[in-house]
Amino acid sequence: MGAMTDNASLPSTARLADIAAQAKVSEATVSRVLNGKPGVAAATRQAVLAALDVMGYERPTRLRQRTAALIGLIIPELDNPIFPAMAQAVERALTHHGYTPVLATVSPGGATEDDLVELLIEHGVAGIVFASGLHADTTASRDRYHRLSDRGVPFVLINGFAEGIAAPFISPDDALAARLSVNHLADLGHERIGLAVGPKRYVPVIRKIEGFTAALRDTLGVENPADFVEYSLYGFEGGRAAAAKLLDKGCTGIVCASDMMALGAIAEVRARGMAVPGDISVVGYDDSPLIPYTDPPLTTVRQPVAAMGAAAVRALLEEVGGGHAPHTEFVFAPELVVRGSTGSGPRVRR
Repeated sequence: MGAMTDNASLPSTARLADIAAQAKVSEATVSRVLNGKPGVAAATRQAVLAALDVMGYERPTRLRQRTAALIGLIIPELDNPIFPAMAQAVERALTHHGYTPVLATVSPGGATEDDLVELLIEHGVAGIVFASGLHADTTASRDRYHRLSDRGVPFVLINGFAEGIAAPFISPDDALAARLSVNHLADLGHERIGLAVGPKRYVPVIRKIEGFTAALRDTLGVENPADFVEYSLYGFEGGRAAAAKLLDKGCTGIVCASDMMALGAIAEVRARGMAVPGDISVVGYDDSPLIPYTDPPLTTVRQPVAAMGAAAVRALLEEVGGGHAPHTEFVFAPELVVRGSTGSGPRVRR
């Protein structure tokens, strides 16, 4: 009977059996619904709540909140335009299914991911989408996600796979993205190609390096491809700093782990009195909305953001509705988009 005591309007004499008979479900199912536990189909959950209404009981506050159709979305800072694009893709998919997204952003020196999770749960979200969160950091504890599972809050994780977390993962094929970039530059005649990436502790970085080094060996026969990887911070300044080191190594083609890093690389090339793509070719990653309008228009690898957002929402809502989406990684193929920042390399120009 403990399930009935979190709201004064539910009398202590109320019997689970009465509600179960009205809803035509088992008492165990009624108990799961009243305690806000997962594992109950959406239609069954609604039948139990309707039985409460018919029998004159107010729905417990927790359940009223959980039926408000709110889904939390936690993303990193909004400076990188790929994250607003991802948020928009998730929002569109949620609203199509009748849910309302609650956007929360992790800010340096401000709210942490853990803070935002607690805030969203307090607001009664039915589930949470994490995009490029701590799950992508190989040095971060996984315990926070285990605790979230134990609390019965469904969630899905975008961009960064981690073994042992019981949730669906949605990822782009980062290794393929790097291979596409290297092969494109090699086809143009570039023989010395470098990679500008973020900190090495992140899963997408690790995978891009795997694809990049394999492509350098297989396509160009480079014996020590790791020598042409430069770690930096994500963003414009990080891209510029990494590009400076790669240019010093004689690279004529630069593959970047984000479009913002690629714009920084182009700035460094121009600061040295060289041209893109006349002297140096640069490839980005993401294809965020304004990238086609840069000078020159950026060749980049497009993340399938719309497809990934829709898949994340489908998997999450399956769990919210009491089903069981596969707790595995769904990998989406990226697409090379050739524009004006890549051109002939030295082998072709000779």
